[in-house]
This record gives sequence, structure tokens and C-alpha cells, in this order.
Amino acid sequence: MIAEILHVSELHAYYGESHILHGVDFNVQRGEVVTLLGRNGAGRTTTLKALLGLVGKRSGSVRINGHEAIGLPPHRIAHLGVGYCPEERGIYASLSAEENLLLPPVVGPGGMSIDEIYGMFPNLKERRETQGTRLSGGEQQMLAVARTLRTGARLLLLDEISEGLAPVIVQGLLRTIHELRQRGYTIVMVEQNFRFAAALADRFYIMEHGRMVQGFAASELDGKMAMVHEYLGV
Repeated sequence: MIAEILHVSELHAYYGESHILHGVDFNVQRGEVVTLLGRNGAGRTTTLKALLGLVGKRSGSVRINGHEAIGLPPHRIAHLGVGYCPEERGIYASLSAEENLLLPPVVGPGGMSIDEIYGMFPNLKERRETQGTRLSGGEQQMLAVARTLRTGARLLLLDEISEGLAPVIVQGLLRTIHELRQRGYTIVMVEQNFRFAAALADRFYIMEHGRMVQGFAASELDGKMAMVHEYLGV
């Protein structure tokens, strides 16, 4: 089994005529938590979408588990073992929490059982019959993350999962990501909440104007804080 689960090289992405990503390069090792940092508009969310082919046009190279994915449609990329939790969560109002949970197709072996998921997210078990949009914001976010775990995906792309949530819910998500790492999941996160990201990530990449401008390990963070302040204004 190769150690590098994701290798991105010279990735360009477009929405219509707008050129958003300008040759993005980065890699992720199996079992890592990697965070993409940057100001709004830097291209972080577009990077996640471009990995899955959810942009108008893209070019370059995206290798997932050793397979070139740049020419594949999104459903084929998902079957390479990729799960995506979008910022907008995508909870269906007409379905119960459990129906939402069961909705995504299985893309690989080894997905969590419903009982395992409810063990990780006990609130969802209590609210399993509740209509999706009647869940609290925190419960909807838990559901959006939990939904990817059933599918068998081992590479999780998480977009702003802590945004707008109460501190107690954010702490719960922090524990969840730690547990997922212990279970061997690989996670690429886009996060505006720097403290949340700093407590989780093994490595960081900073984006600006659709490019990766810095990459460093968590062990280097203390020495990089002046640079992080400069790029992020944190």
C-alpha cells in the first residue's frame, strides 16, 4: 500500500472563464490530517472541489491512491475512496436524520456501521427520526460528517466544518477528528478557525490567489506564526 494517498501537481481550475487555481501543488500521506489555510477567496474550497471534478474545467494531475483522477467524472473519483463534506452540508429537508445518513452510496469496503456511527455521534441516534432541517446547526454538521463514514471512503475532504458552531460543538468535532485519525482516516480540511486547525493538523498549506505559497509541519508552527499572521491576519 503506497504511503502517499494524494498527490496534486500543476492543478488549474476554472469556473466558466474565471481562472481560479493557478498550478496548485501539494501531497498528503496516508493517515495525515492536512489543513489548507488562507483568506476567503484564496482558492481553498475550489481546491477541494477540483480534486473531485466539481469545477467547470480543470487540468494538471490529481493522483488518488496511485490512480490518475484528472480525467474522471466525480462519481468515479468517489469510488477511489474519497468522501466530501461541503460547507453547505447538503442535508435534505424532506428526509429524517437517519434517511440522510443512509443516502450516500457505498464506494468502498470498510465503512462504519450505523451502530458505530451512532456510538461516535450519540446525538444523531437520539434525533434519528427528526426531519433533517429541524436538527440544530451542530447536529446537521455532525450528520454531514457522519454520512461520509458509512461509504467506505478513507480520504475525507472537510470544508469549514466548524464554521458558525458553538464552542461546545466545535470541541465535539475536535474529538471526532482525533478519533478518525486514530482509526486511520486521512483528512484534508479547509478551516477558517485557526485554533481548531492548529489543534488537529499534522501539516499546513497556506494558499493565496489560487496558489500554494507555504507548506510546513505542525512541529514548525511556533516558528512560522509571524508568517501565518502575515498571510491570514490571525
